[in-house]
Amino acid sequence: MSLHPSLIDQTLLKPDADENEIKDMCIGAIVHKFATVCINPSWVRLASHLLKEHVTKIGTVVGFPLGASTTAIKVAETKDAIANGAQEIDMVINIGQLKSKKYEYVLDDIRQVVEAASDNIVKVILETALLTKDEKTEACLICLESGAHFVKTSTGFSKHGATLDDIELLHSLVKGKMGVKASGGIRDRNTALSMIKAGASRIGTSNGVALLKD
Repeated sequence: MSLHPSLIDQTLLKPDADENEIKDMCIGAIVHKFATVCINPSWVRLASHLLKEHVTKIGTVVGFPLGASTTAIKVAETKDAIANGAQEIDMVINIGQLKSKKYEYVLDDIRQVVEAASDNIVKVILETALLTKDEKTEACLICLESGAHFVKTSTGFSKHGATLDDIELLHSLVKGKMGVKASGGIRDRNTALSMIKAGASRIGTSNGVALLKD
């Protein structure tokens, strides 16, 4: 099985990433034709300038990394990101509301971000490390109803990242109606290929170049 660059979201979300690191990542993404660069919102305008007319799209995060900001703030973040040139939005689900079984709140939270993103792709980060199997199941059902385009395992800032069991579960729940993004802790080619075999349709990693060379 091949690992095509179009399956990779090359990610740089660490808080101390500086301008030179963002520029270097964008240059690498152009060379390797990754699906997206996934960066913090304050770098979107810069990336939009650097990636103009290139195949690699610009992704950013909303409600990151906790998911606990209000819906109004998530909507504002989304609109601002799109205005600055973002083409994909990775939003964090409201984990506390989900665990409190406030499913209508969670659904509305996602729907409003999807609406604010207009025709742009929205991925919903579930933070699977913090959820039970039943909560993961409920989250996927909500995401299916919301109009979002992907479910995503992890922020990379919690207890652990993607697991094969989680990818298999999410893939079985969305039944091909949404994409599944594996993210968090994917540092080598074999792990990435295993995730794809288990049902992932996108890989989020800070090691995209190394994954292609392994």
